Amino acid sequence: MRHYLAAQLAHAWPALRIVGQAANGVEALRLIDELAPDIVFLDIQMPGLTGLDVARRLSGAAHAPQIVFVTAHDHYAVAAFEHAACDYLLKPASAERLARTVARLQAQRSAPARPDDQAAALRALLGTLGTLGVALAPPAPVAPLQWIRAAHGEQTRLIAIDDVIYFQSNDKYTSVFTDDGESLIRTPMRQLREQVDEQRFWQIHRSTIVAARCVASTHTDFRGRLMVSLKGRAEQLVVSRNYAELFRQM
Repeated sequence: MRHYLAAQLAHAWPALRIVGQAANGVEALRLIDELAPDIVFLDIQMPGLTGLDVARRLSGAAHAPQIVFVTAHDHYAVAAFEHAACDYLLKPASAERLARTVARLQAQRSAPARPDDQAAALRALLGTLGTLGVALAPPAPVAPLQWIRAAHGEQTRLIAIDDVIYFQSNDKYTSVFTDDGESLIRTPMRQLREQVDEQRFWQIHRSTIVAARCVASTHTDFRGRLMVSLKGRAEQLVVSRNYAELFRQM
């Protein structure tokens, strides 16, 4: 479906540049944070995070992208989209329906709007869907990661997940920080995000996942970035705008 949609878009909107494709919700959120696209096509039913889950994260951002949901949902859900700023496509998307979506996106982009209009419209739509009782079955639960085999110098360490303070990706590796220092693993951040308990480990940036128990406080630096301070450690971690919602109550 993803490749079919990309091919259809190439015909319907030749000037549109597709900057990335994701196979699941977690990867989608990472790519959106990294690439800052103007428009996102989100399948509602995705592994990891659903399209609605991703949209909820984006609704907390000051500059949310335009969103088109791809759905096989019933007419009650579709009715909620009829007058929303966000558009929808029913699977499989016909060329005629996609052409109307493209025209709507182009019209929205040419109309003057405040930067937070799209985020507000997205929040309103999500609220409507909630009122209608639209819910999706959660993905099958996967046992969270308990142990990590990591390289530390010439040694290979077995690290308990409870000892991890934070993960940070760097080039070809992901660093695992504990009280004993820094170790390296080859697991990419997008895969790691799916393996750890999201209640205990929070992704705060496309390249950083931090243990919630180790978060001491947050503050805004001189550049306006939200920063996380860690308990008993000097380093501070940057929170990207797509994950700032985690700390609004702090």
